[in-house]
Amino acid sequence: MIRDLAWSFFYGTVNFDNVFGTTNHYGNVDVFAGLYNSGYRKQNKQRVENFKSEDVKAMFEALLEDWTNEGFDPFAAPQETGSAFGPKHGSNSKAITRKRLTAKRMVGLKDDIPLRSDEAGNPINRQLADVPQDAPEVHAEPGFENEVHAFNFFGYVSRSDVTWNPSVCAAVKDALICATTEEYMLPVIHGNDRVEWFVQLSDEIQWDVSDRDTGEPRARRGDEGGRRLGDACRHPPSGLFAQALNPAGVENNDAQLPELYASKRLKSNPVDF
Repeated sequence: MIRDLAWSFFYGTVNFDNVFGTTNHYGNVDVFAGLYNSGYRKQNKQRVENFKSEDVKAMFEALLEDWTNEGFDPFAAPQETGSAFGPKHGSNSKAITRKRLTAKRMVGLKDDIPLRSDEAGNPINRQLADVPQDAPEVHAEPGFENEVHAFNFFGYVSRSDVTWNPSVCAAVKDALICATTEEYMLPVIHGNDRVEWFVQLSDEIQWDVSDRDTGEPRARRGDEGGRRLGDACRHPPSGLFAQALNPAGVENNDAQLPELYASKRLKSNPVDF
């Protein structure tokens, strides 16, 4: 739920499990039960209702507040946080209202989001303690100081305060460089409404892919078939759902894409064989 809220219902569909989830229409949201589950569909038991985005957001925020105990961070890996279980005690409003960081051009540029540092309250994540923190030197011609920029990408990513919280590090027109660190499976099933490329910068990415309409398994990219360091792979915009472990993404932020895919004017696959 925190992932659905932090991204304002994502770009596409989020299944919290095999039954319940949301589909974002940018201003309004479908909340469904069993819509993408073959058992529900075969018995005609699926249900979907559409609500204004702000109404669903307010309800989900209230549910999340009620479910989150003091000391528990629903955005963090299990090793980074307290327990989600037990009687309700206290709260953690700071954790559940965290917003994703989105650079307009590039982190560290003037009037953009700042670089992470110890002084800014961003210590190095325990899993990335060996990542060098040296910064590149930039020698810009006079008058171009705010136009030429570089930063230590791996150093920035190593200071993410939680796992599975992608942040936009740079943007060129509709292309967003969205980096993250993961150490466990994304706890939701995600269906994009646009193409998303993953460039593997370390370790391995694993995907469990299922059919959008039935929820039936379609493919698994893992074990010996996982994408490893230096590989690139692609999440389809529609037709399939996926769970992933360990990606770093290049996202397409073109606002026309959701309507083009929904109306079938743009195919969700790049080529037919």
